[in-house]
Amino acid sequence: METIAVMVLPHGKGLPLPARASAGAAGFDLRAAVEAPVTLAPGSRALVPCGIALAIPAGWEGQVRPRSGLALRHGVTLINSPGTIDSDYRGELQVPLVNLGQEPFVVNRGERIAQIIFAPVPPVVLREVAELPQAAGDRGTGGFGSTGRQ
Repeated sequence: METIAVMVLPHGKGLPLPARASAGAAGFDLRAAVEAPVTLAPGSRALVPCGIALAIPAGWEGQVRPRSGLALRHGVTLINSPGTIDSDYRGELQVPLVNLGQEPFVVNRGERIAQIIFAPVPPVVLREVAELPQAAGDRGTGGFGSTGRQ
């Protein structure tokens, strides 16, 4: 089991550390460390601070993802999803939210706004070749929609 150091920044004091909401949850909930409510008008976006910084171990990454309930009920999601937190980043976690819904959405202090999943990143080397080996199966170069509904 990996251990990830979490530094709580001054504006994150008093908020719970990221945590899994259930025993089987993959993601750790990230909370808004805003001093005052932030209103996202329909179509607008905001960078919402989480009030923490992480020391993700080398060979790992953090994947910041939307919360499905916010996306379904309010149209609030992440601009870049998933967002990647590299192991050498030591700054504050901030979540770029966008409101794709029809109504304004208010982000309050301590509200769960996203989740982070930690995943190993295997070392790889890219090597240029003249031709790619045949893939297993029949897909080949078939792209968008090639294996299902167009």
